[in-house]
Amino acid sequence: MNTLDPTHPLAAGRTASSRLVRAYQGERQAVTPVWFMRQAGRSLPEYRELRVGTRMLDACLDPALASEITLQPVRRHGVDAGIFFSDIVIPLRLAGVDVDIVPGKGPVLGSPVRTAEDVDRLTAVDPASLDAEVFAPIAEAVRITIAELGDTPLIGFAGAPFTLAAYLVEGGPSKDHIRARTLMHADPAAWAKLMAWTADITGAFLRAQVLAGASAAQLFDSWAGSLSLQDYTEHVAPASTRALSHVRDLTYDVPAADGAEDAQTRNVPIVHFGVGTGELLKAMHEVGADVVGVDYRIPLDEASRRLGHVVPIQGNIDPAVLDAPWEVLEAHVVDVLERGVDAPSHVLNLGHGVPPETDPAVLTRLVEFVHSR
Repeated sequence: MNTLDPTHPLAAGRTASSRLVRAYQGERQAVTPVWFMRQAGRSLPEYRELRVGTRMLDACLDPALASEITLQPVRRHGVDAGIFFSDIVIPLRLAGVDVDIVPGKGPVLGSPVRTAEDVDRLTAVDPASLDAEVFAPIAEAVRITIAELGDTPLIGFAGAPFTLAAYLVEGGPSKDHIRARTLMHADPAAWAKLMAWTADITGAFLRAQVLAGASAAQLFDSWAGSLSLQDYTEHVAPASTRALSHVRDLTYDVPAADGAEDAQTRNVPIVHFGVGTGELLKAMHEVGADVVGVDYRIPLDEASRRLGHVVPIQGNIDPAVLDAPWEVLEAHVVDVLERGVDAPSHVLNLGHGVPPETDPAVLTRLVEFVHSR
């Protein structure tokens, strides 16, 4: 185990007792904490104004810009956490991979990884070479952000190994990730080598954020929903476990409560979220997560049942309902909150990201509604 620096927001007590962190640790809160995936940017006019003339990945690697974008939705909406503004392909860029974000399309790779030889060339870059100097822009952005957030926690995030591998093999976004799934079965050795590499690259990215001051870590597996349970457990889960091992050992001490003799040692909370992964929830928890994020396709009480009623959950407002009349959205949110009671604790979130066309005033009103219940 590695204890966090005493100045870290968790170790210093700034965020350890926050609604979010306590909910992630399985303690049900009187007021349900809420934040939104992709809240940083997208729907905010101040974000679009700030981004004029700056490419996405360049913005992610500009510490002052990334910090300001992270802080904007916290100021505007009063959410219970900031989510670090970055992109899941940033660690690939830092490792020297030719990747860019094409507006309207998403990540595009200059040279897709399709063969064992391609995998060998890619993995010739040792993940251990991504040291503190390489991650310096990330760490600096986190430090600037947590100084402004005060006792509001920052969530670090990274893409899961399968999602990164799928982008690498497909060369960009894909509907079914058929090339990635083909490589998985056609050349298991090359696939395992690729997954181990993406696990260490993305795990190091996540660790850098936590060491710099993030109070929780979320691993996004955007494309895991294209997998069968067997393929996930055999060919993907071990790499996700490996990725999370980069932060699983990070701990901090909580002073003894009244009447208790000893301080408690706790790990940094880890959240695992995937899209279309209702059939994979238990397996996704077992890779080393403390909390499981649930998308909008499955009710939270059913998700909790599949997780044995013992796992904190996060989710799962349908993003499509954000543009419905308020009374429709309100009823939907109440239903989600009531179903979330089935789990030990619940963090309200979307079942995917904020759509770019969302009216920011709706998100602010939603947060106020949840906090007033």
